[in-house]
This record gives sequence, C-alpha cells and structure tokens, in this order.
Amino acid sequence: MSITIYHNTRCSKSRGALQILEEKGIPYKVHLYLQEPLSSTELKALLKKLNMQPSELLRKGEEIYKTLKATPHTEEQWLEEMVQHPQLIERPIVVKGDKAIVARPPERVLEIL
Repeated sequence: MSITIYHNTRCSKSRGALQILEEKGIPYKVHLYLQEPLSSTELKALLKKLNMQPSELLRKGEEIYKTLKATPHTEEQWLEEMVQHPQLIERPIVVKGDKAIVARPPERVLEIL
C-alpha cells in the first residue's frame, strides 16, 4: 500500500518525516499542497481519514488564522478557509490507505507504517 505525504518543503517537521521514510526505505509520493491546493472534496476525504474536524487541523500560529479567528466560523467555513488558504493546514500529513496522521513530531510517521 502506498504512502502519500502532504508536504511543505520549508517545514522542518515535514522534512523530518520524509527523512524517516527514506531511512526506512519506504516508497512514498509527495503532494506539495501549497503549490497544488486541495479541493473541498479532497480535504473532506483527508479529514475523514484523519478522523478530525477542520478546526482541529488548523495551524493556529499562522497570521491568516489570527485574522480569520476574529469572526466565528462553522466547521464547513473553516474547511473552505483551508481550501482558500492552504497554509492553514497542519503538516505533514501522512496517508496510507484509509488512515492518515499528522506527523508532529516527525516520528509519528512510524505509527502509520
């Protein structure tokens, strides 16, 4: 079963998860989600695999989040905000089959192997 990692090249945690996969000799596919944003449908499917609500996957330290949180949002609205602003999505996300995890710290990637 193949592994997909939703990756941000500037993120040390994301690079750390990739390094672990490489060290273990695990083949993987990289999805650069900032360059190839997820659709609403794709993000919903990913959230289902993570067993998370959109608000649980938000990067709350991002400036855009600090601006957006001033207005109350439903889960569906947060989902749409992540589609419009993919930098809001926590990373790295590692997917194997119908399961996914946020690999923070990077060693969490081992839980899905």
